[in-house]
Amino acid sequence: MQNGIYFITGIDTNIGKTIATGLIAKKLLDSGQKVVTQKLVQTGNQDFSEDILMHRQLMNIPLQPVDLSKKTMPEIFSYPSSPHLAAKIDKRPIDFEHLKFATKELKQEYDIVLIEGAGGIMVPLTENYLTLDYVKEYQYPLILVTNGKLGSINHTLLNLHLIQTENIPLYAIAYNHYQSNTNDVIESDTIQYLQKYLSRYFPNAIWIDIPNYKGVNT
Repeated sequence: MQNGIYFITGIDTNIGKTIATGLIAKKLLDSGQKVVTQKLVQTGNQDFSEDILMHRQLMNIPLQPVDLSKKTMPEIFSYPSSPHLAAKIDKRPIDFEHLKFATKELKQEYDIVLIEGAGGIMVPLTENYLTLDYVKEYQYPLILVTNGKLGSINHTLLNLHLIQTENIPLYAIAYNHYQSNTNDVIESDTIQYLQKYLSRYFPNAIWIDIPNYKGVNT
């Protein structure tokens, strides 16, 4: 992976973005690259991002100074919902300049920044501004997390069609074997189908296998 900022999203909620983000970061760290993760908008927490805690556990490193300074978790809302609703309930709008500044500061300290989004790419950040709009604005290369559960082919292709239509650079599909809750026949066919689709329509994108990791408490 080249130096830069990458945005990680999923085909659905509970698809394993946090596991994928942490394990991708771990692999980069083990290869000698200076990498950090950021949870762009965390909902359902009070003062600290549980997803960042999970990332560090997966990376097998302690909390970093950038975590303690909240650069890796620039916006935290208490209600466990889409960011636009959580911000409304907490009566505090998302500070987009703060998000931009936090990511910029992380990039000054690290070679690679992996930004984990909230939910999928169409999740609203405000009433009129989607996660899609945010990714398009900054043209972050996208890592799309999927798995082999029934229906994932449809959801993955819908996401890929949107990514292609909106001219968003796709860096990778991260296939998450973690808790995919499916049978071997479906999973094997899903992997083969998506790999062929990727090579046909996104020849420059790569395939990342996320193992069925069981060494973390969820």
